[in-house]
Amino acid sequence: MRLGRIASPDGVAFVSVEGEGDDAVAKEIAEHPFGTPTFTGRSWPLADVRVLAPILASKVICIGKNYAAHAAEMGGEAPQDPVIFIKPNTSIIGPEVPIVRPPSSERVDYEGELAVVIGRPCKDVKAAQAKDVILGYTIANDVTARDQQKVDGQWTRGKSYDTFCPLGPWIETAFDPSDVELVTELDGEVKQRTRTSLMLHDIGEIVEWITRIMTLLPGDVILTGTPEGVGPMVAGQRVSVTVNGIGTLSNPVVDKA
Repeated sequence: MRLGRIASPDGVAFVSVEGEGDDAVAKEIAEHPFGTPTFTGRSWPLADVRVLAPILASKVICIGKNYAAHAAEMGGEAPQDPVIFIKPNTSIIGPEVPIVRPPSSERVDYEGELAVVIGRPCKDVKAAQAKDVILGYTIANDVTARDQQKVDGQWTRGKSYDTFCPLGPWIETAFDPSDVELVTELDGEVKQRTRTSLMLHDIGEIVEWITRIMTLLPGDVILTGTPEGVGPMVAGQRVSVTVNGIGTLSNPVVDKA
């Protein structure tokens, strides 16, 4: 099932997206998408509504340097254990919403990633049971003010600006994340290309590591790390991240007025 959020003339709703292309339809889910969703009977052609970020997380937990080649391009060794940091939920935006470059940064980078969406409250989850607490998977762009990240020596400021966590276009619940292609394009030029099988720490390991530390709640999002090829974006450009089996998340880039 493809789960999403949309804005229609009738308001904002969780939906199931069925069909492809011009025939895609958004069917309204009653209340929330967790557990076994029930439907209201209302639906809209997907082309007639605005697709929003598919979930509003209580927190976004990110894995740093989870691809060896990216760790190398950042000038460091690949970490033995997962390195985690948090982006605030106020950084989340949906497809086609502009990424806003703050005037305080001279370099804002794209980082295309596969994202995990948690489906129920969980703590101390073993890697082998991680699939039982996952609602599904979506696409993320871990936008980073790279110059501020380097100056600060820790990552909160450079990762946390409003609009720095595009998510979408929807959550795919029937998805095998073990070996799929991820591609990031800037104005149509491929900048990142990898397969999730190259992750240093797989989804199960990541969920086990994080839930040793903190309780995850329904809707929480885990960003699983970016491959090599990160680089700067400037106003007027468009960044698109595609994960085979999910779709494409695309956002324009603007400077803050």
